Amino acid sequence: MPYVSIRVAGNLDRKQKEEICQGVTDVIAKAASKPKDSILIFIDEVEHEKIASGGKLLKKPS
Repeated sequence: MPYVSIRVAGNLDRKQKEEICQGVTDVIAKAASKPKDSILIFIDEVEHEKIASGGKLLKKPS
């Protein structure tokens, strides 16, 4: 059973999450020859100030 963990800075709305999950599921099912219902996807929404890039904390988009 494939497990996929996706982390994003900030929040996604339900439609965005559904589109991401459908696309990732389709790719894994095709590439790995796995049944779609065996693929689990976890989406973690992380606050911008808890992520750093290049040694600097991300800023929340305005």
